[in-house]
Amino acid sequence: MVITRTILTVTAVASLLALANAQQPSRTAKPQPVLDLTSMDRSIDPCVDFYTYSCGGWMKNNPIPPDQSSWSAYGKLQDENLGRLRGILEAASASDAQRDSAHQKIGDYYASCTDEKAVEAAGIKPLNRSFAGIEGIRSKPGLAVLLADGIYGLPLYRRGTLFHFRSDQDAKDSAQIIAEADQGGLGLPDRDYYLKDDEKSQQLRQSYRAHVQKMFELLGDKPERSAAEAQTVMRIETALAKGSMTRVERRDPQKLYHKMTVQEFEALAPSFQWKTYFAKVGLPSLASLNVATPEFFKAMNAEIEKGDLASWETYLRWHLIHANARHLSSAFVNADFDFYEKTLQGVQEIEPRWKRCTEDVDDDLGEALGQAYVEKYFSPEAKRQAVRMVKEIESAMEADIDTLPWMSAGTKPLALVKLHAVANKVGYPDKWRDYGKLKIIRGDKLGNVLRARQFEFNRQLAKIGKPVDRGEWDMTPPTVNAYYNDQMNDINFPAGVLQPPLFDPSSDDAPNYGNTGGTIGHELTHGFDDEGRQYDAQGNLRQWWTPDDEKEFIKRATCIADQYSGYTIIDDIKINGKLTLGEDVADLGGLILAYMAWKEDTQGQNLQPLDELTPEQRFFVGYGQSWCANERDENRRLRATVDPHSPEQYRANGVVSNMPEFQQAFHCKVGSPMVNQNRCRVW
Repeated sequence: MVITRTILTVTAVASLLALANAQQPSRTAKPQPVLDLTSMDRSIDPCVDFYTYSCGGWMKNNPIPPDQSSWSAYGKLQDENLGRLRGILEAASASDAQRDSAHQKIGDYYASCTDEKAVEAAGIKPLNRSFAGIEGIRSKPGLAVLLADGIYGLPLYRRGTLFHFRSDQDAKDSAQIIAEADQGGLGLPDRDYYLKDDEKSQQLRQSYRAHVQKMFELLGDKPERSAAEAQTVMRIETALAKGSMTRVERRDPQKLYHKMTVQEFEALAPSFQWKTYFAKVGLPSLASLNVATPEFFKAMNAEIEKGDLASWETYLRWHLIHANARHLSSAFVNADFDFYEKTLQGVQEIEPRWKRCTEDVDDDLGEALGQAYVEKYFSPEAKRQAVRMVKEIESAMEADIDTLPWMSAGTKPLALVKLHAVANKVGYPDKWRDYGKLKIIRGDKLGNVLRARQFEFNRQLAKIGKPVDRGEWDMTPPTVNAYYNDQMNDINFPAGVLQPPLFDPSSDDAPNYGNTGGTIGHELTHGFDDEGRQYDAQGNLRQWWTPDDEKEFIKRATCIADQYSGYTIIDDIKINGKLTLGEDVADLGGLILAYMAWKEDTQGQNLQPLDELTPEQRFFVGYGQSWCANERDENRRLRATVDPHSPEQYRANGVVSNMPEFQQAFHCKVGSPMVNQNRCRVW
């Protein structure tokens, strides 16, 4: 199973947990510059706490808005982008016969979503057919039919009910797309929420049961029955959690590859009617697939065998309402918010409807919306400069690999072959996605959601057995994020992340390289982190390292894991250095490459200090300010479990403490907190 690695919090968290005034387009009228002097706190010694030196003013002047779990430079830019997208959507939602198909779809989807009166009047009625389908199950084999049929409103793609089924590149034949089954079926963010026995985990499980009970009560069930139903849901999900792999285990791609015939899969989990399921989703002739997590399917099978039909109906009713709560009337929306955002993340207020609807359009029609965004907000000059920076940082990595003292001649040529094969995607796709088969009906909010869900599921499964489309993107153009895909062997920078204050063509180069250059280097380094290094230039999972070089890599990576494992997130919770290893390696390697590229690009130039900061200091402050953030305690605890990225302060301090260039730039003495006595470096 391919994992795409991002510069920010994993998308899975945002989709799982998914300002005041609806007339307010955004919180910031003027973009912050790439290096903002008012964001600094120069009373802090950068050699003691570089993060606060770079961001102390920002943290003081940017309290967390009530509808956010955290607030950061990235978050503010995302907020501004939502305001821009809102303008596009409101214009597209006007009934105009001259609209093209793309504007009709995004406009009518948005108009349907923002029609609060219609949504309130509909209440739970849009799901009546779905509940009738669940109640109509007469035997356990009926589970396969129900879970395969999108008309029932159960999540198909992105977040599966009971399990995930999708298409993916064959990890050992990356030119081909195969079917894949994976673990799923949980209502809490991670398996550990069900299994950890500390006091906080017990409290959250109690809150979760109370939330599930409340949702059943909103469906009309009596409190006593709802309480029993919540217990049933918890029992089934706990059994599934016990069979699930941990997030650290899933970081090893070898552990996620188990190619089987359909007959072998049926023997593994015979209580679920797999042939019926595959036929119903349009794959009656499917011969084989990758079963990412065999132990999970054994656990699922055991639970199906011992569970009664009534229990499974309860489980399905819960996941139906859970999957669609945010699209229903306010009672369901508010209950969903109270647990998933207020309890788990500490958010105080729900986002205004226009924001939630804008996010929904981006989720379901992202390239149609993104095309309009790019035309208006992403200049050819911004793309040209970003492409130039990408190429320069790739050249820096080539020089880095050539001179690595720990990598032998047996591995270096293959590393360079992989580097030269990396595809660079900047801004937006060369070919826009066709949504022609997706029917959007004005006034049918939930129907649009369900049809979009089915459209995406069908689009994914239609790839099976076909060659890979290497031009496809996994993020939409307005997204404020970036990623590397192991099997595509590509680095991807959406237009949304190439905006001020993260990137500004009019800024001096030093902070641009420190900020966006560090991001580019980060994604490029992912191709050579503890996961990415296991894939070759074509994206195939195979061993191309010599045994000695592999040992040398592990030794250096372990240095980074040990360093970050010593950092405290909140209370007594430490960073799980094994979970964050890939991102920590990428942060450090990325900034080293950005520094090398910047120095090469400005070689021979007479760079002068600006604002009492040397060019080298401006480079590092540009990097530090990319991580300026405030975060709620609840969200810190959540991220400690599910997020493979370290907290922002350590993404700044942890990286610069390993760089002699930083020590020189700020004249830090040996023994200073920002001078790591046991410096780590992989790339």
